Amino acid sequence: MKKILIPVDFSKHSEYACVLATKIARESNSEIHLLHMVELPTGIIDMGSGNSFSIPESMLYIKKVEEKLYNLKEKFFKDFPETIHAIRFQNPFEGIRDYAKKVDADLIVMGSKGQTALKEILIGSNTEKTVRSMNIPVLVTKKKNDDFKFKKLAFASTFEKDEAKAFEAFLDFNSYFKSKIYLLKINTPQNFQNSTLSLEKVENFIEKYPVKDYNISIYNDKSVVEGVLNFAEENDIDVISIATHGRRGLSRFFNGSISLNLAKNVLKPVLTFKV
Repeated sequence: MKKILIPVDFSKHSEYACVLATKIARESNSEIHLLHMVELPTGIIDMGSGNSFSIPESMLYIKKVEEKLYNLKEKFFKDFPETIHAIRFQNPFEGIRDYAKKVDADLIVMGSKGQTALKEILIGSNTEKTVRSMNIPVLVTKKKNDDFKFKKLAFASTFEKDEAKAFEAFLDFNSYFKSKIYLLKINTPQNFQNSTLSLEKVENFIEKYPVKDYNISIYNDKSVVEGVLNFAEENDIDVISIATHGRRGLSRFFNGSISLNLAKNVLKPVLTFKV
């Protein structure tokens, strides 16, 4: 992992992403890229359009944005002198996508404003577009935690063959932390498989990988989403990892809904890998 991209809008949620990204960068010795997207009136980009937003106002606005980026770097990235910042005039999704390709980023860390990172990914947003469209891992967080540790990582999966690429990316991410791995398969009333067959399926999936410190967990719940979130809470999981499926988002894997109580209380970071 060489480059970490952090889209920032100067909200508390993007600051949470900065905190989490510094912890990853220290372990992986990664280069940090801060990206701020500016969606401004046409006159800022086309100075000859006659737009009432004048050139001096445009320059002042951009200067203020740059000052905020410098302040962010000073606050969170003093120990990372090579931190790079950029301002782009695009909508958030396209800007993140294009910049990630330009710098060849290995990981995107984003703050989430949704009720939970999982729900925001499910219901659709710029975060969801980023998650399901990127070919690199995306880590979504909504909680500040200065003492965050990558001790326990759960990989929640159906453990079908087409998720092998996502699992390999997960193992690569974990190689920087050597966390305990929880291989999690959720059984629901609508899609039930007994524990023996479920265990066999997971074991067949991972037999070719040199995974040492892991635990296979077969968990039963009303829906996959609730099962993942309940398991994470009960086992004090630090990061929930899942595979996404392109334009279908998570529809193949997550076909239930999150209860109001869970939505208010589950704040785990979610790490996604595209299949």
